Amino acid sequence: MNELDFYEERKDWNFSKFEIEAESLTNWDLFKILNEVATKDSRILDLGTGGGEKVLKYFPECAEILGTDLSVEMIKTANQNLKISGRKNIEFRLMDNLKMDVPLDYFDIVVARNTVSDPSQIYKCLKKGGILLIHGVDMFDCHSLKLMFGRGQAFNDKKPISIIDYENVLNANFKDVELVPIYVREFFKSKYLFMEFLKSVPILDDFSEETGIFFKREIDKKIIDKYIEENTYDGKIKLLRRYYGITAKK
Repeated sequence: MNELDFYEERKDWNFSKFEIEAESLTNWDLFKILNEVATKDSRILDLGTGGGEKVLKYFPECAEILGTDLSVEMIKTANQNLKISGRKNIEFRLMDNLKMDVPLDYFDIVVARNTVSDPSQIYKCLKKGGILLIHGVDMFDCHSLKLMFGRGQAFNDKKPISIIDYENVLNANFKDVELVPIYVREFFKSKYLFMEFLKSVPILDDFSEETGIFFKREIDKKIIDKYIEENTYDGKIKLLRRYYGITAKK
């Protein structure tokens, strides 16, 4: 299985079913920033849009929103969700982030959420003064869990993906570039919900952020039971998430 196959199987990318209780430890919120910088005339490009749930729920009303994803199944789900929502001026379509097929100097804001991207291509499609917002999963995400298994997303990478992205944004000639580490505590109400979550994300798989190489792995029940025993508080299972945010301007 490669990374694209993994996401094709998970066309319903809606995390609400896991009933996660999140406690942010960092004052950086991508959707809050997006809604602050957007205007009614903004054109927004969302890379790695998945099933479109976040766009439909959190993106502002504006002139135009284009959500793109490499997965055919994700885009099918996004268009189904769009019909149900009744929102206007939104389009979802298939696109490879590394082979972007969008107009030059067109968008006011580009958002890249937990996805691979090429800042040099993003730079070309942004208007002068346009804003880039990146949110990603960093190297030490769920690190205590990964240590127990001795593997996981970016576990053997030499350089954090946050630094790679930060350097790529700088090298693409963006200005006012800021990198912020983001810490979030997530709590799961039951072992069942926790396990279903881990089956739906590549946290414990052999997945290199540096190379994009991906191998699906089974979850050892004895190890996961040990983690749950050591990380249950008031009946809820805790994960310490480590993300990063980047803001930049053309």
